[in-house]
Amino acid sequence: MFRFSYRAGQKMLCLALAASLAVPVSAQDKTPYREHSGVLPDGTSWLIRVPENWNGRLLRDLDFASWIHVPGFAPRYDDLLARGYAFAGTARHPVNFWQYDPQREILNLQTVQDTFTQLESEPDMVMQYGCSGGGLDSLASAEDYPDKIDGSVVLAAHTPVWIMNSFLDGWFAMRALLAEDFVAQGLGQASDLTVAGLPNAGAGGDRNLDAIRASWKSAIENAGKTPEGRARLALAFAIGQWSPWMVEGTDLPDTSDTAAMADMVVKSAMRIAGNVGGTARLLFENAASGQQLSGNEGVDYAAFYANAAPAMKQLVEALYAEAGLDLQADLATIDAEPRIAASDYALDFWAGDGRTTTGELEVPAIRIHMLGDWAIPYSLMQGYEALVEQTGTTDLYRQALVQGPGTANSWPQKAA
Repeated sequence: MFRFSYRAGQKMLCLALAASLAVPVSAQDKTPYREHSGVLPDGTSWLIRVPENWNGRLLRDLDFASWIHVPGFAPRYDDLLARGYAFAGTARHPVNFWQYDPQREILNLQTVQDTFTQLESEPDMVMQYGCSGGGLDSLASAEDYPDKIDGSVVLAAHTPVWIMNSFLDGWFAMRALLAEDFVAQGLGQASDLTVAGLPNAGAGGDRNLDAIRASWKSAIENAGKTPEGRARLALAFAIGQWSPWMVEGTDLPDTSDTAAMADMVVKSAMRIAGNVGGTARLLFENAASGQQLSGNEGVDYAAFYANAAPAMKQLVEALYAEAGLDLQADLATIDAEPRIAASDYALDFWAGDGRTTTGELEVPAIRIHMLGDWAIPYSLMQGYEALVEQTGTTDLYRQALVQGPGTANSWPQKAA
């Protein structure tokens, strides 16, 4: 396998990213290509396309076999094919929601890459490329499976235990702060505001997912009507290290405009109310035999608040002053709540190669994240940057924020 220097690696990764965000070629200018496809033994579909003007560089993409057929995504691939890049990728497994395993996804991509070499030839350069779960595959490949790739382009990556801990913190704080008024307004019982131990979709009983979501929407709507509730929503966002800006089609308010920022927090809370406990929680838990992978035993939420984003602390303190609330008392209320334990089984499962990230990069990686990502908090990228510094692999790593709301593939126009 061809190995490149750090500088050459970063140049090629940036070129690949620029190509992925470029204006696509028109339909009549589509590049001729050779195509191979099939299904792996575990039922995962795969697809290979090689343009006639192949430049010797292969992009490996978890979602290529699915997204090439989606009008909103296909132009991206058409553009890259026109620039001479070949693709080898897969679709998500048919039962991905119940048997999600990024380690298996990475190994499947390696199998498809081997098939590419057998059917075509050895690439001069292989770059892993992916969004969301594919972003985790890209980052984990750069750490744990570097023998197959020369670098990674990482878009909106999650790390399961990290993201679920972040979501648990924010939802846990919201429940502690909103439950009393939720009950006082006759909207339900405090136990209705479930944040962990969620039932799978389709589970019966009075407290199925739809009922839990409805309770949370009521609690958030109720909180949004009062200065006290708005202040407490902002505090939960600060503790969870969530972006206050999660609603597509909106502009980021001036962070010094307290009223506008509070409005945005309320709208963002409603935006995620359909994903109680965090987007993909059930997917991650199902992968670990239904076991809880996040916990908050021993967490000091006053310390978490002290480490919150400065703009969010400024917002919280302004809103608490306007509402006449005692911030320290509310932090104590959160800290006094009974805690949730993570399963050792789930933590062991998610500690496996390809399932987590450690910062120990072996090949170059460039990571891009949206500031207003409602599904994957941008603070995960900041945490990874700290790991990279600890492990001494900063020469292999670059990152950037995109200024816009949305998630994974709704990339906006301007970079932060």
